[in-house]
Amino acid sequence: MESITYLLQGFAVCLQPINLVYTFVGVLLGTIIGVLPGIGPAAGIALLIPITYGMNPTSAIILMAGLYYGARYGGSTTSILIRTPGEAASVMTSLDGYEMAKKGRAGAALAIAAIGSFIAGTIGVIGITLFSLPLTEFALKFGPAEYFCLMLLAMSSVSSLTGSSPAKGLLATVIGLMLATVGTDLQSGQSRFTFGVPEFSDGIGFVAVVVGMFAVAEVLRALEGLCRGDGAPPMRISGRLWLTREEWNRSIGPIWRGSIIGFVVGVLPGAGGAIASFFSYVTEKKFSKNPEEFGRGAIEGVAGPEAANNSDTAGAMIPLLTLGIPGGGTTAVLSGVLIMHGIQPGPNLFTKHPDLV
Repeated sequence: MESITYLLQGFAVCLQPINLVYTFVGVLLGTIIGVLPGIGPAAGIALLIPITYGMNPTSAIILMAGLYYGARYGGSTTSILIRTPGEAASVMTSLDGYEMAKKGRAGAALAIAAIGSFIAGTIGVIGITLFSLPLTEFALKFGPAEYFCLMLLAMSSVSSLTGSSPAKGLLATVIGLMLATVGTDLQSGQSRFTFGVPEFSDGIGFVAVVVGMFAVAEVLRALEGLCRGDGAPPMRISGRLWLTREEWNRSIGPIWRGSIIGFVVGVLPGAGGAIASFFSYVTEKKFSKNPEEFGRGAIEGVAGPEAANNSDTAGAMIPLLTLGIPGGGTTAVLSGVLIMHGIQPGPNLFTKHPDLV
């Protein structure tokens, strides 16, 4: 009964007009930041930290959490329309979302991204409420061996995305691992492949690689077509802007599966939305009766990853609130915001600040 009382108290706090305004502002700014390639939710929250000075701690966290969720959703817009992921977790959305846009179904792709994000976010919040403590105990049991198996699974799953050319998938995996080795070794402190460039000491950012691979490539291809005079024609909209009944029926399963996958992956510290969306995409391709459609405009390839990377945000809150362990870069910044306001994340947070939780 005490938990129910605190839950109702939390709803009362959230529904205060000023906090609703902070929610709206946070989500709006987050969506704008998500649309802009290369910024991402962590940088967006870091930029807005000075605004929270002097604010009520609960209102500050509401503002930042709204920005976090908005940025995760906003990345889908540019992924679908111009194949330029706004942030790392939206990479998988661009594979089929952009192909749907070229077929005139951009409206349906954007609609299912919004619907999937809403459903997944709601499921994630329910998951936080009901399963925080059990899932925290589960996450604590993950050690080096389990994380090694998780990474091995992620890399071996690349084979399902390569189509008829496994060599391309293997080459892409090797190049990715080579880029990941650049930086400072965490165990020895030695620099690896930095070539004396100080900026490489922290490694090569995933967002920088993604923007280079997708955005720059698209710009260069468009310029090539413009110079030759045979550039791609403007994308037209065919049919209705909203989802058809068939598209909705094909999306229901991926949204639910993606929500569960994203939430569970989010609980694991260090996994992140990119891995969640990747696992969801691979899962949907395995479940699909027509796997050959993936990469050519399958709506499941938009619904699943979008649901996964949005429910991941809720899952990432669990280790932050219950253990004080940030699950990723964005939750690390949120942890700093909490500490700045005199609130120490961890087990005592639930007893000392139940209204905030």
